[in-house]
Amino acid sequence: MSHSSILNRTPFERVMHAVLFEVVANILVFIILMVFASAAPAQSGVLTLVSSFVAMAWNYLFNLLFDTVQQRVGFKKGLLVRSLHAILFEAGLLLVLVPFAAWWLEVTLLTAIRLELGLVLFFLIYTLLFNLAWDLSRDRLVNLLNSRI
Repeated sequence: MSHSSILNRTPFERVMHAVLFEVVANILVFIILMVFASAAPAQSGVLTLVSSFVAMAWNYLFNLLFDTVQQRVGFKKGLLVRSLHAILFEAGLLLVLVPFAAWWLEVTLLTAIRLELGLVLFFLIYTLLFNLAWDLSRDRLVNLLNSRI
C-alpha cells in the first residue's frame, strides 16, 4: 500500500474502519465480560453501547487528526508510532468514558478507573493489532466493499 493512499482515505473508508473496529471489539468484549465479569446485563449493555458510540466518534476524529499530523510531519507508522497511536487513542477515550462509567454504575472515579484499566490493557493490544491488520488488508477490503456498493 502506498504512503499516499493512507493519507487520502475517504470519509467512507474512515467510517468503515471505525465501524469494523467497534464490531470486532464489541464481540471480543462481550466474550470477555461473559467469562470474567458478573455485572448486571442491562447496565453492561447500556455502558457498552454508549462506550461504543463514543469510541467510534473518537476513532474517526482521532485518526483524521493523526493522519493530518502524519501528512504534515511525514513520519512512517513503525512499531513505535503505532504504539504511541494506540496509547494516545485510549487516553483520549478514557477522559470521557471513566466519568461516564462512574456515574452510570454509581461507583467512585477510582473504582471506575480500576474497572477500565483491564479494558485499557485489552484495547491497547487490540488497537495496535487491528490497525496493523487494517493497513495490511485495507486495499483488498476497500476494493471488495466498493465493488458491492
